[in-house]
Amino acid sequence: MKNDKIKVGITHGDINGVGYEVIMKALMDARMMEMCTPIVYGSPKVAAYHRKALNVTNFSFNHIGNASEADPHKANIINCVDDNVRVELGKSTRIAGEASYVALEAAVKDLKEGEIDVLVTAPINKDNIQSDYFNFPGHTEYLAQSFGNPDHVMLMVSDNLKVGIVVGHVAMQDLPMRVTKDAILSKLRIIHQTLEQDFLQKRPRIAVLSLNPHAGDNGLLGTEEQNVIIPAINEAKDEGIIAIGPYPADGFFGSDEYSKFDAVLAMYHDQGLIPFKALSFERGINFTAGLPVVRTSPAHGTAYNIAGEDKASPESIRQAIYLAIDVFRNRAIHEEVSKDPLQKHVIESSYDEDVDLTQEPED
Repeated sequence: MKNDKIKVGITHGDINGVGYEVIMKALMDARMMEMCTPIVYGSPKVAAYHRKALNVTNFSFNHIGNASEADPHKANIINCVDDNVRVELGKSTRIAGEASYVALEAAVKDLKEGEIDVLVTAPINKDNIQSDYFNFPGHTEYLAQSFGNPDHVMLMVSDNLKVGIVVGHVAMQDLPMRVTKDAILSKLRIIHQTLEQDFLQKRPRIAVLSLNPHAGDNGLLGTEEQNVIIPAINEAKDEGIIAIGPYPADGFFGSDEYSKFDAVLAMYHDQGLIPFKALSFERGINFTAGLPVVRTSPAHGTAYNIAGEDKASPESIRQAIYLAIDVFRNRAIHEEVSKDPLQKHVIESSYDEDVDLTQEPED
């Protein structure tokens, strides 16, 4: 009998952090096996080390040689690292960085070849993973190059908030030259497409944040809003994208204005991620929009400070697995609907045509 369950590849991330803890806790939920076939790319030896450190007695992995051998009723693991690998809980080490990379490389290879359907990445240390093979600020940029998609969006997702970023992992001193009309417009297009294709949202509304305090105060505090952001918004509207702004970030999040939108486009990393994590840290998910494949990740990091202490919550990685499954299914639905002109017409005719595209932000 053919098994149609979605194969979820999960990379183990930094072996000295909370990756194995949250993965095991998430996979201990029996409902997970009903939804998907999990395949961890990592190390049975490292997994056993973490099981002992956490005193986990009611869970074990099914060791397999490749993804095609995965048991749909068990949590599977593929060995990707040398058996002599050393775990040092709470420490950033070169060995941990190498282990992070080889697991990621193996999973991406299988994702490209269709051996797994989606990818969920446990947190890495962006410093110790650097090498001749991995010279990227993080997972997102590595995956974008691996799949030939230079235009992508790091989209943070929770139950009630989605935040995309124009400029991601770059130094603040390089920020002004990166916030361009073309960059903003590119991100708006990707977010609009992913909201329709991956989240099946009709006529999605996107809020655009300002770069300067008080949205520049008509040029008093900066001209990027007038010269860059507003022209990008206007061009997006001409393309049928419902983009509204620019909104000053402090008032926008402080007044719950974000709840009126399907997604928010922030200009830079901390402008978007600080309010997102303050509002949705434990259930937050990092989704790479714009890729031909589905990749998600928990919003938290390696959490060295609590590694091995049984304090890490699995909620974020659990939600990352759920989202990866949902997006994979949504893409199939969207593709099927796109092939049927009648279904497409019925869906499009149900869109809300009364959306106000002229709404101006309040300070």
